[in-house]
Amino acid sequence: MKWRVVLFVLLVSHLIIQFGMCQKVEPDPKTKSEKRNGKSESGKGSGKTLASKTRVKTTPETPKEAQMYLTQVVNKGRFQKVADTLTVRAGDTLELRCKGNPVQWTVPAYLEEDDEGRLRTVQHERYGTLILVNTTAADTGEFTCYPMYCEDKDCRKQYDKSVKVYIFFSDPQELFVPSAEYYEVIQLRTNWPTVLPCQVTSPQAKVSLHQEFPPMEVNVDGREISFDVKKGFTIHRPKQYHAGSLYCEASLGNLRQSSTKYMLIYVNYPAAPPFPAIQASSDTVAVGHNLQVTCTVIGEQDVLVEFTWEYPGQKIGRPLYTLDNVQTVQVDGQNRQRTQIILLVDEVREVDQGTYTCTAQNLQGSRSASTTVKVQSAQTTTKPKKP
Repeated sequence: MKWRVVLFVLLVSHLIIQFGMCQKVEPDPKTKSEKRNGKSESGKGSGKTLASKTRVKTTPETPKEAQMYLTQVVNKGRFQKVADTLTVRAGDTLELRCKGNPVQWTVPAYLEEDDEGRLRTVQHERYGTLILVNTTAADTGEFTCYPMYCEDKDCRKQYDKSVKVYIFFSDPQELFVPSAEYYEVIQLRTNWPTVLPCQVTSPQAKVSLHQEFPPMEVNVDGREISFDVKKGFTIHRPKQYHAGSLYCEASLGNLRQSSTKYMLIYVNYPAAPPFPAIQASSDTVAVGHNLQVTCTVIGEQDVLVEFTWEYPGQKIGRPLYTLDNVQTVQVDGQNRQRTQIILLVDEVREVDQGTYTCTAQNLQGSRSASTTVKVQSAQTTTKPKKP
């Protein structure tokens, strides 16, 4: 009986010892977690390097922005990248693809005004599409795709990332882009290049510039006058001898055609708005006397200056009477133009007292000058007679 009790005690002791050993071997859960994260209790040692490496991995490299480009859909499944210019036969369908979402298109003015339902654009997930059917020679011009930058619902064009292509819609019967005008009037401004838009439908066409009276071909030297197949002829520094009736002539193979006629009118364009100077014949005028207010502009020759007035008598409907003259005068040894206008106020009344303003205007803008006139009453004090 005793040996059984001893055996039971030994068995229980063994179990207690085994349980205690297991408790020592099992690590603390917190310590396991810290080891997995590569950290020690002190936060020192190799744990910092591991944490740094982890941060590098979780920060993705910023991808480079994809370059914008245009492609033409030639056939289903066939595409070709578009260069600066493109030639399409009139009557064929044009289909362009522009990478980006969203994108916006601009087309020649003729199509913007009335495309007759031939033009449509579609936005896909990664690109935008422009489709133009039943094309004509009149569709020739510049097509542009703009990527859009959007914040919420507010979008704007990114002009610096736009892609452009000038498209010729060639027509064997039309060498020039059709125009509804037989004559087009163009100003030759002395301070601005003048463009004669002789737009052709084929870049292979040979184009020359001609004067109608007297009939002769105009020399195109590339400096004074130059030609760009996408723009036409440019007169870089217009002179008076460039004025007149001009037209363009194009030839391709056996076909020869003339363009719209351009009536060039020479305008000596001023460099700046006029500077008027105003002066009254007197600052103080008695009732019943006459008043003259003179407005003068000294400027470039052959520049038209127009004048308008504001004066006190307008309030009661006083009519405007003026005299004007234009003379050539010498200023610092140079010929200048003096344009002058005089406002006449006969038999001044009290209502004519106030501010007189002259505004001079030319093609560059306008400026004003003012002066004030005082009117003396006609009442006089009667002096007593001497005895």
